[in-house]
Amino acid sequence: MADFGGTETSADSIVAPQSLTQTTREKLRQLVARIEKLEEEKKGLGDDIKESYAEAKAVGFDTKVLRQVIRLRKQDRQEREEQEQVRELYLHALGDI
Repeated sequence: MADFGGTETSADSIVAPQSLTQTTREKLRQLVARIEKLEEEKKGLGDDIKESYAEAKAVGFDTKVLRQVIRLRKQDRQEREEQEQVRELYLHALGDI
């Protein structure tokens, strides 16, 4: 539990609501409101992404592969190439190539 000073406290030293300053209470309200707004936006974005995958599927794209492509595009090119080399090594060692 935070002590509203930026440091951690133990359960034994929980701050009583009446001991919070008006400024601290207002900061808490602002943070909660901002987090709630961001959570709503995140849900909306998640719904939009879901709809985009449904659209991709409707026009014939393989959404499983599309998700892989998007994941790969997020990676740094060098990191991706290194992972591909290691994957190829593993598959070769297992006799799958």
